[in-house]
Amino acid sequence: MRSLPLDGVTVVSCEQAVAAPLATRHLADLGARVVKVERPGTGDFARAYDETVHGQSSHFVWLNRSKESVTLDLKSDAAAPVMAALLDRADVFVQNFAPGVTDRLGLGAAAIRASRPRLITCSVSGYGSSGPYRDAKAYDLLIQSEAGLVSVTGTESEPAKSGIPAADIGAGMYAFSGILSALYDRERTGRGTELEISLFDSLVEWMGFPLYYAGYGGTPPPRTGTSHPAIAPYGTFAAGDGTEVVLAVQNEREWAAFCEHAVERPAWVTDERYATGSARVAHRPELEREIDAIFARLTGAELEARLRRGRIAHARRRDLPDVLAHPQLTARDRFAEVATPGGPVRATLPPITVAGRAPRMDPVPALGEHTDAVLAECGFDAAELRRRGVV
Repeated sequence: MRSLPLDGVTVVSCEQAVAAPLATRHLADLGARVVKVERPGTGDFARAYDETVHGQSSHFVWLNRSKESVTLDLKSDAAAPVMAALLDRADVFVQNFAPGVTDRLGLGAAAIRASRPRLITCSVSGYGSSGPYRDAKAYDLLIQSEAGLVSVTGTESEPAKSGIPAADIGAGMYAFSGILSALYDRERTGRGTELEISLFDSLVEWMGFPLYYAGYGGTPPPRTGTSHPAIAPYGTFAAGDGTEVVLAVQNEREWAAFCEHAVERPAWVTDERYATGSARVAHRPELEREIDAIFARLTGAELEARLRRGRIAHARRRDLPDVLAHPQLTARDRFAEVATPGGPVRATLPPITVAGRAPRMDPVPALGEHTDAVLAECGFDAAELRRRGVV
């Protein structure tokens, strides 16, 4: 079996919650060794978010497979030489402390890179290391609100946050890709680099379309549920038996196919109410009423047959139990068993597939599970440090 792309890369991470752990889990998926430094006693506070997965947090199980957990009280003077030894062996250091904390702990990027020029550092924060919001609390919902995501999500009458931690995930993915680019740059230059990622900057980048729409159009895109402010028909429609189908008719070719096959109204192609994309948006309520009336006479199977016949973009609106049994995941064998301290769990495989190489799906660690072994590698007696309350 060929090695994974990041085999031989060591990552030390002082991380908690979602953004930084997501970045390092993706690095671990690709073969990196990730040493997760946690608080003695409590660890990453995401461990206590809930108890739904064999008594463990669903967030923690999702984000922390294939890592080694080391407990260390970074506020203790005795922890400094331990961290120094860990960083001496590291290629990448990731942290998501509040701004200013790393400097107080002696772990600021400039300080630790001064004697380790090949080290790559990645700081993940809420709003960045400067500006009036630098020290503001930065939970995902707060960032979604400040970045405007909540304002464009939901229905016309009711805004809503995203059902997943979009700001955290965005920042985690930019941290992941930034670290990969820094590793590549180091291969060419021999030097590491300092990366800074903020949840706010990440989500504002994802808000590109609404920001352009509002900045140049004069008004923000309206909240339209599963519909689209600039495309119609687009969104969720129901067949007569209650089957919900999501449509996304995005160009004139697809519109012509929709008229011919899905609703069997070819005259709509040239009907001035619907002949262009902007006309369909302007007449959306009327168009949707007519579509609803036609679909109400069909079963879900009949409707999907029409859509397939016309090669019309569509999907089923699935609830989460349906996703876990999704035929595409089943057919492609996209699940694997992962060990956790509470028992085995079924996990989806990493989204990056490396041809000819099996993905890494190692266990989720118990708090401090690897403390003794990792510290021994660095020449420290974990038992003595435990007696001193350092680990």
